[in-house]
Parts: sequence; structure tokens; C-alpha cells
Amino acid sequence: MSVRDTFFNLGVAFESVTKPDELAKFFDMISPVHVGKDLIRVGGVDDGGYLLPDDFDGIEACFSPGVADNATFEEAMADRGIKSFLADYSVDSTPVENDMFTFDKKFLGDRNDDIFIRLEDWVNDKAPSQNDLLLQMDIEGAEYEVLLDTPDDILKRFRMIVIEFHTMHMLYTDRVFPFINQCFKKLNRHFTVAHIHPNNCCPVYKYHGFEVPKVIEFTFYRTDRAEISTQKLDFPHKLDVANVKKKKDIILPECWR
Repeated sequence: MSVRDTFFNLGVAFESVTKPDELAKFFDMISPVHVGKDLIRVGGVDDGGYLLPDDFDGIEACFSPGVADNATFEEAMADRGIKSFLADYSVDSTPVENDMFTFDKKFLGDRNDDIFIRLEDWVNDKAPSQNDLLLQMDIEGAEYEVLLDTPDDILKRFRMIVIEFHTMHMLYTDRVFPFINQCFKKLNRHFTVAHIHPNNCCPVYKYHGFEVPKVIEFTFYRTDRAEISTQKLDFPHKLDVANVKKKKDIILPECWR
């Protein structure tokens, strides 16, 4: 941990911090709720597996930017008869071959060139007439610019969205908070948070009573399909698994629920 991060955890910041009431509003906006469907684990039993509502009938395709060293999530989609479109400029192919996979050597971004492709253009190219899709995105911090760049009418074509958000501890800085907040407000217009699981690869940052894991996995479910109830959620969920097996898992802090 850097000197700056050490001081940050002690409550000493080298830049202006976000007001506590703004942080409280943010956490209230994205608190997970029961969406009327049981959550099931899709993919591997560690990193690469995610919890999603059990509502896959009719999903026509999965978009999966960010290719890891396994494709258990996409293989699970293939087992359900759902094709997957994968993209990552840092690799030359998917880790396994599958007739249900289509790979593009591109990073997802906010422009189109030899290296990057916009989510809107990628979706319209691969699934121009399909309107019930799934997005699973782990793109190492580029998720914010991609979300802000993507029109609502494209996002609404996804029934479920799973995103691993990075550098979430920057919520504490008033320079970055509006940027992150706007991304979640945009998703909140059409989606409900069904599940949150901190990735134990990185530490939790504490400040003024709030606790923010640096890397967090979110599951969003399109609100028009949700039957939101006040049923109590358990943290951790019985199907949650630590991303890093040799490290203790992180239980979602109280301020998020």
C-alpha cells in the first residue's frame, strides 16, 4: 500500500474529499434488493464466476469484453445455447475454442480505431436486431468511460449486466466522485442492483465511517423484469466465493446495504 493510501485510511487526504451526505446518497441509490428471482452462480467457482438472477430464457447473446485465462462464464452461456461475443486487444484469442464464441481483438472504449471499439457499435454490428442480451464486463477501469459513452437505448437491450468496477475507493475524492456517481445514476435509470460482491484481490478503504473495497463486482437486472420486494438479503450470499482462494473473502460492508 502506498504512503498516500496509508494516510487515506487514517483519514488524511491530499485532495478534497467527498461530503459524507453525498456518499450516503450514493450508497442508498445502489443498495442491492431482492429482484424476485433466485440468484444462481454462472461460471467458475472462483474468479470468473458471477451471481445472476435465474432468468436466461430468451437471451439471444452475451457480450463479454475483457478476456481472462478462463472462459467458464461464456462456456456456461454456450451450455444454455447462448452465443458469446468476446473482445480484448491484449490477447490473440479466447482461452478455449468454442463454436459459440466470436472473438474480436479490440479493447472496449469510447472511440473506434485499430485498437478500440465502442460498445454501441460492437453491439449493433454483432446483434443488430437482437434485443434481449447479457453484458459481462471486466475491462480494468475502462468501464466508466464505456458506460458514459453508451446510449441508454443500447444499455436497455441488456437484460442483465455484470460489471467488475475498479478503483472504487476514489469515491472518496470529490474530483472523481461525480464521474463514478454519474455512471451508476445512468445504470440506475433502467436497472436494479441484484447483487454486490467485493473482490478480495484488493484492500478495503475506510473513511469517516464508510468502507469501500477497491474492486467490486455488481450484478444489474433490468428493472422492467424485476419484482422488487423487501425480502432480506444475506451477505455474503451462500453462493459467493472468494476471488482469490488464499485470501479471506470480503463481506460487503454495512454502508452498501
